[in-house]
Amino acid sequence: MPPLDPPHLDDRSFQDIVDETKRLIPRFTPEWTNHNVSDPGVALIELFAWMSEMVLFRVNQVPDRMYVHFLNLVGIEPFPPSVAHADLTFWLSAPAERPVRVPAGTQVATVGEDAVVFSTSVETLVEPPVLFAAQAANAAGQTLDVWEDVVVPGAAALCFPSEPVTPGDALYLGVRGSLAGYAVRVDLAARAEGIGVDPRNPPLAWEVWDGEAWVACLLESDGTGGLNKSGSVVLLVPQTHEPLLLGGVLAHWLRVRLTRPQPGQPTFQASPRISSASLHAVGITVPAEHATTAPAELLGHSTGAPGQVFRVSVSPVAERRDEEGVLVVDRGRTELWTEVPDFSASGPADKHVVWESTTGEVRFGPAIRYPDGLVRQHGAIPADGAEVRVSAYRTGGGARGNVGARTLTSLRSGVPFVATVSNARAALGGVDPESVAEAKLRGPLTLRTGQRAVTASDFEAITAQASIEVARARCLPASQSGSSVVRVLVVPQLRTDPRTHRIDDFALSSELFDAVAGAIESARMVGVPVEVGTPFYQGISVAALVRALPGRPAAMVRQRVSDALTRFVHPLTGGPDGGGWPFDAALTATAAAQVVEAVDGVLAVDELQLFEYDLRTGRRIGDGRETIVPSEHALFLSADHRVVVR
Repeated sequence: MPPLDPPHLDDRSFQDIVDETKRLIPRFTPEWTNHNVSDPGVALIELFAWMSEMVLFRVNQVPDRMYVHFLNLVGIEPFPPSVAHADLTFWLSAPAERPVRVPAGTQVATVGEDAVVFSTSVETLVEPPVLFAAQAANAAGQTLDVWEDVVVPGAAALCFPSEPVTPGDALYLGVRGSLAGYAVRVDLAARAEGIGVDPRNPPLAWEVWDGEAWVACLLESDGTGGLNKSGSVVLLVPQTHEPLLLGGVLAHWLRVRLTRPQPGQPTFQASPRISSASLHAVGITVPAEHATTAPAELLGHSTGAPGQVFRVSVSPVAERRDEEGVLVVDRGRTELWTEVPDFSASGPADKHVVWESTTGEVRFGPAIRYPDGLVRQHGAIPADGAEVRVSAYRTGGGARGNVGARTLTSLRSGVPFVATVSNARAALGGVDPESVAEAKLRGPLTLRTGQRAVTASDFEAITAQASIEVARARCLPASQSGSSVVRVLVVPQLRTDPRTHRIDDFALSSELFDAVAGAIESARMVGVPVEVGTPFYQGISVAALVRALPGRPAAMVRQRVSDALTRFVHPLTGGPDGGGWPFDAALTATAAAQVVEAVDGVLAVDELQLFEYDLRTGRRIGDGRETIVPSEHALFLSADHRVVVR
């Protein structure tokens, strides 16, 4: 780790002090005329200058630590590390024939010496699903019961009943219980008639009903080649699966829907037929976090004095759950005291406690003397001799937990009937603790807003502080939003490679939306309506004709240019300063050409044009231009750059 550059409260050097002292000699001792280094007086000056320089060196080491203490005095604590979260899929050794339980706290780690350990957050149970209904529906929503065609030998059901087949047609499979979080294997006896689809890229979507909309399942494997032949389809069902009344049957439905084909993607000429279908649970997906559980602790005994401080043995402490907290045991009676951020609103009878996540300190209410001479107690004091305990708590966190997909494969806790484990998606949300430099930037903003949202900058500062998952925030006052509502636009933090980012990645998760909405709700003025959303992301595609330096591989130069453009035209890494593309800032071909010319291996840019790009349909819009002005309150997002190298 490189050394930190200390701040300079006093940047005078040894020579500066010597010169300054010599300049004072004629003023105070004009009879002293020999200022050479051989003079004993000058030797004494240099000695004191050397000692002063040592003192200044020590003084310049103090400020960061003192700055943190000053922030603490005004109630600003550095943020603790944030815990990364991942969904772990426990694959069973055989399809479930009886309930299989995965306990909470089951540990799974990466492979290697410096392993990253995740623990499951909840206990889950996977039970054998019961398939009891099947319906085919056209795009207009008209349903046809095909259950007998699926279960009676010799019969077959049409998956997509329209003639000809139409995008939106679907086959629905009804299950008695919820499949939320299950890994299911759908065994199908299927056949396609006539010219079928590309087995590697069928226009199909497997979905379940979450109570509000149809949401996609993650396709793990498709042995049917897009319903072209008999085989098995393995799906990871989302964590929410609700019942729906469909065709007079109330069930938890799993459907396969015919989607609109992309350009060049073959589709079905006739509906495939299903002669049999069965459903099996082959795994369960469990939420997990980059944290380990520390056992319950006895911190000590109360002395009955105000302002008592205790400390847990392991820190930092992860954000507490409902069952985690500080316990006070007095005369055989155990009480869970309420955790609060500070004691400013606590009265002498309020059983409140502050548990600092970063340091692990547990503090009870202090007694404060006010200007009128009265001493007021903020927060109750545990009785003299009472035991102060903490429940089992979790510790861990940091960016180290943001591991890639399919890296959590080492099962550290044995679970009956579980053969393997993996994470289908990368872990997200892990953030290192706030540094002193970051706290310095946040501290003045916090003090300036006073935790009250009045101006646009107040809304933006409070939004940024609401969650570490907020990367950027933009507030549109009612005068700019075109309505009586204040709009707050949030850009979420993405810690993956910008080259992999798509428009759906910038959607706000429910947790992030709730955190931002809650922070604004507590700070906004009464009667001011606020709407939280995302900016409009406007796709940009760059077409460039580039000449490479002699001897440089064209493929390498093409990739570097495309990567540079992707980072430059990006909501998080783009713009002139690399801090994200500015709101309402136009993109010019000249600026893009400068980025391309700076790429290693590029000799010259012969031609460059900018195109608008529809991020949903994947198509360019209009002709190439020299300048693209963003839509109102929009951010540019790179899409499908075309680079030709010669």
